[in-house]
Amino acid sequence: MEQAAAVDPILDLARPSILRNPYPSYARMRETSPVLWHELLGSWVLTRHADCLAVLTDSNRFASDWRRAGEEIPAPLLSVQTLDPPEHTAIRHLLLDGFRAQDRQALNDGLEGQIADLLAELARRPSFDLVGELAEPVALRFVTAFLGVEAPGLDWFVPMSRTVVDGMDAGLWPEKHEPAVAARARLAEYAGGWLADPPKEGLIAYVAEHAADSGVAETVLRNSLRAVLHAGYESASRLLGNAAAGLLTTPGALEAFRATPATAVDELIRYDAPVQADARVCVTDTELGGVTMKAGDPVTLFLGAANHDPLRFAHPAELRLDRAPNPHLGFGRGAHACLGASMAIRLTGSVLGALARDYPQARAVAEPEHRRNLTLRGLDRFEVTLRPDTGEEVRP
Repeated sequence: MEQAAAVDPILDLARPSILRNPYPSYARMRETSPVLWHELLGSWVLTRHADCLAVLTDSNRFASDWRRAGEEIPAPLLSVQTLDPPEHTAIRHLLLDGFRAQDRQALNDGLEGQIADLLAELARRPSFDLVGELAEPVALRFVTAFLGVEAPGLDWFVPMSRTVVDGMDAGLWPEKHEPAVAARARLAEYAGGWLADPPKEGLIAYVAEHAADSGVAETVLRNSLRAVLHAGYESASRLLGNAAAGLLTTPGALEAFRATPATAVDELIRYDAPVQADARVCVTDTELGGVTMKAGDPVTLFLGAANHDPLRFAHPAELRLDRAPNPHLGFGRGAHACLGASMAIRLTGSVLGALARDYPQARAVAEPEHRRNLTLRGLDRFEVTLRPDTGEEVRP
């Protein structure tokens, strides 16, 4: 009998059956090869919480700026996400100061009203797509309101944003790289227009006022504003979709959310985080996890696997909304921890809180459908209803 070909553990994650729930596959990788050299990626792959945390918090030995390992980086990719200290420090401080200067309570109050109105409208329908009709539009409105600019049309923005996300998996599918670089450049050009004619309020207004004294190059500034728009939108919309799927497909979870709002969102992030993988490059020979990584070696961190590591989380496959403490790596750690994490958490808490409070009968009508992305995990479609279950078939 002919022996079956060996299954690649990374490419296998893209199979629809595994894409729905990659965590058992992560567990097998973590148990058998927690530090794995993957030939196709040309990278070390880490799946343990302790190893991933060590890399995230050590920017001296593991770089986000691949120029430190001799790589040439296209100009559209130089941003707060890809620079390391000391270049990274100036742009991060400028953005953080801008974040702190905003009236986030006023923004949240306005968001609450928008969420209530949109849910009331959707509740009148037999069912709706939670991704395209709730998570994506609410996330885009929220992020652009924080920036102080008008939201672009979803028909223009969403496909471009998805092209950028697809490019994050270019190590496996190289054909996705060039379209993603082009999409980043278009978004950076769009963001640059904000600086030419800045609004009077919001993060863009603050950045425009203080840019001249920041020492940040204009290209990096434009790219970083693009990154805030894109990462803020993708983190928020994908987190909201994943979290809603976790709640609405787990018996009793929506009701439990009302009792544990302070810890529930963190647990939903740990349970099914939008950021499943991150990458660094080793800049000096380093021993980690029992192997020696050479200078120039890429390192891929499977944060989704780390968030389900039983050495760090008791019963990781269970959704425990009262879990505390919860040191998940869903939004990274260290110098490159996600700037927009607090916005994504607030948005998700607001939407799910409104669902649990006002629509406790909300339920899934169909299984959530996932996009074929491994770096950023998210839904393509999720049909739900806010109406009580009468036992009759619900049609979209």
